[in-house]
Amino acid sequence: MPRGDGTGPASGTGMGRGRMGGPNKAGPDGQCICPNCGATTQHTAGQPCTQVTCPKCGTMMTRG
Repeated sequence: MPRGDGTGPASGTGMGRGRMGGPNKAGPDGQCICPNCGATTQHTAGQPCTQVTCPKCGTMMTRG
């Protein structure tokens, strides 16, 4: 139970990992994955995976 003095649980002391802290973090590295056939390509920094077409089937990729 939070105490309201900044020392209890959920007082902003890093309780959650958030989008960028997990093992599949979205950063400059990583892979783009085809939701249709499962093919993967290396993610290019500055280019969203949703704008990359799959080299095997032509479907738009997603971030993996």
